[in-house]
Amino acid sequence: MSKGPTGPSRPGATNEVTLNALRAINQTGDSGGPIATDPIKDDQTQCPLLLAGRPYYRLQLPTWSVALLQTWMSRWRLTPSAPSQCQCSLLKLPALTAPALNATPRPSPGPLVPGSVPVPGLNTRLALSTCTHTILTPPPTCFTLEACQQSPELTGLVPSTPSRRACDRLQLSLTHKLPGFLGRSREGLYEPVLADSEREAVADLLQYLENRGETNFFSGEPLRALSTLVFSENIDLQRSASLTFAEITERDVREVDRDTLEPILFLLQSPDIEVQRAASAALGNLAVNTENKVIIVQLGGLTPLIRQMLSPNVEVQCNAVGCITNLATHEENKAKIARSGALGPLTRLAKSRDMRVQRNATGALLNMTHSDENRQQLVNAGAIPVLVQLLSSPDVDVQYYCTTALSNIAVDANNRRKLSSTEPKLVQSLVHLMDSSSPKVQCQAALALRNLASDEKYQIEIVRVQGLPPLLRLLQSSYLPLILSAVACIRNISIHPMNESPIIDANFLKPLVDLLGSTDNEEIQCHAISTLRNLAASSDRNKALVLDAGAVQKCKQLVLDVPVTVQSEMTAAIAVLALSDDLKSHLLNLGVCDVLIPLTHSPSIEVQGNSAAALGNLSSKVGDYSIFVQNWNDPNGGIHGYLSRFLQSGDATFQHIAVWTLLQLFESEDKTLIGHIGKADDIIENIRAIANRQVEAEPEFEDEDEGEVVNLAQRCLELLGQSMSKAHIEG
Repeated sequence: MSKGPTGPSRPGATNEVTLNALRAINQTGDSGGPIATDPIKDDQTQCPLLLAGRPYYRLQLPTWSVALLQTWMSRWRLTPSAPSQCQCSLLKLPALTAPALNATPRPSPGPLVPGSVPVPGLNTRLALSTCTHTILTPPPTCFTLEACQQSPELTGLVPSTPSRRACDRLQLSLTHKLPGFLGRSREGLYEPVLADSEREAVADLLQYLENRGETNFFSGEPLRALSTLVFSENIDLQRSASLTFAEITERDVREVDRDTLEPILFLLQSPDIEVQRAASAALGNLAVNTENKVIIVQLGGLTPLIRQMLSPNVEVQCNAVGCITNLATHEENKAKIARSGALGPLTRLAKSRDMRVQRNATGALLNMTHSDENRQQLVNAGAIPVLVQLLSSPDVDVQYYCTTALSNIAVDANNRRKLSSTEPKLVQSLVHLMDSSSPKVQCQAALALRNLASDEKYQIEIVRVQGLPPLLRLLQSSYLPLILSAVACIRNISIHPMNESPIIDANFLKPLVDLLGSTDNEEIQCHAISTLRNLAASSDRNKALVLDAGAVQKCKQLVLDVPVTVQSEMTAAIAVLALSDDLKSHLLNLGVCDVLIPLTHSPSIEVQGNSAAALGNLSSKVGDYSIFVQNWNDPNGGIHGYLSRFLQSGDATFQHIAVWTLLQLFESEDKTLIGHIGKADDIIENIRAIANRQVEAEPEFEDEDEGEVVNLAQRCLELLGQSMSKAHIEG
């Protein structure tokens, strides 16, 4: 069919048709539409030509309009009669009798067509609206033809879009029923298909749709009109209602009550695919609202949604799964969804050939992984092999949902063991995804490996399958989430002693030290310093490499100003490095006491304990104790103040650290330092009090530390006495 003009109709041949055939067509007032002229008269008698007692009118139509009319009439199976004496084409309609028409037609609500719409095969527009010729007394209906649009591809978890605008679909449904509207009854009369209440609801609803920007469709008369269409036995009215719900919820999502939801849930149970599709789209839109999520499930919305997931229609599947995805974001719904039988269909639909269905299904499975019980239900439904298989999907969203779901599943130790025994390619797939072009997939792949690396087997396997190079690339990224996921992963991998040297040899030290300066993200700082501590744990070689990389200097620079959690990790790392006899003098010369002593005053018990432990490690077999002498009273009370506070703290661990440190200082044989201790009456008094404690003959395990503390205190007093005697003799 050739394309017609987009502007005014072109000149040329015209055709004549009866006004009865266009009984719902209004005069459009422009040159592109039909224009009514005088009644058609018999050539001989000059009397109006009648059909069923009604005159014909001549309409001037451009050729392209006639083609459109033919399409329109073909749809309703109306056939033209033979040419009349006046040689014009007549479209013969059944006779109309009074019962077929409203004696007092309901007044038209005004212009009901919201605008012209494209016609299939024509680059033209034709607007059809209510007829104004009282001689025909038509019901106030309005018709619009348009091309059927394909629904756009789903992105994310949004339900698929209905193919028609609600107002246009409402008009189309009425147009399609024209033959029935004029159908013959058994008694020979012609009765309307629509009930009066339905006709009124249609007219009202069209008016509301014309003013949709100012209309609340979720209450009052608009909702009543919609509900009338919903509960009608006319499938076209149900389609119109479902499309209307889909359209209004796409632009207006708010909290609604059961009066709004029950009609939509009723439509979900329709056997009609188009109704199912639009109703599930509307429900999915409303399920974005938190309150609606709860009431939809309470009203039994899961059952019809699960039934629709089993539909052979992809669009219905897509919308139903998308709705469940939204419902599953509410904690109150997750357990109900898990117990409803939805996980099996969701798992099967995750393998759908339609990418939109895959996305929604994997997104729903992801939303079900946030509690232990639901994760177990998911595993029992056979989701693990499907999720692992879909890691190789070409779709970024599917990769993201599956990677994140597997990351959550790997939180549980039992699930990690299951993954280890059944999915041998999982680690390799996740390592591959760390080189994805999508940052969100890279991030989740690293986090999934982090959770898996809670187990020793995975810690070794990640290194074995060359997972360190992509982790290092992510670690050096400028994108914060990538850095965080990578540094968290390498922290867990570094726990295994066999991984310390491979990580160091892969050049992680310098980037990790640089990350200590991430003052805007304490989590990154914590992971970085904890990794450095793990790498230094097993060998003096690695400790020296960590020190040479500048880790201690960076900690000393930052530790007094960082959050408490970072302080705890930094002081613990210094305490580990201070275990190396070869590094103690270096550490003391770097001035670590200047920060460790003040941190023994920290409100955090962990920071106090780690700082004191570092000082204790540094006090053992140093060789030169001059720094301890210099720091005896300063800063912040110095070594003296820290020892006194810990000895009288009443905390067995703190007392143990302090007494052990004192013993190291006594064994130093540094006369000046021992002299300072001997003059510290508070320290001596507390040591004697601890040494005089009575320990049970058969101590419980919890008393073993106390017994050791008592023994250490007694040893300190012995060394103090010896030192004092020796000093007296020498004096």
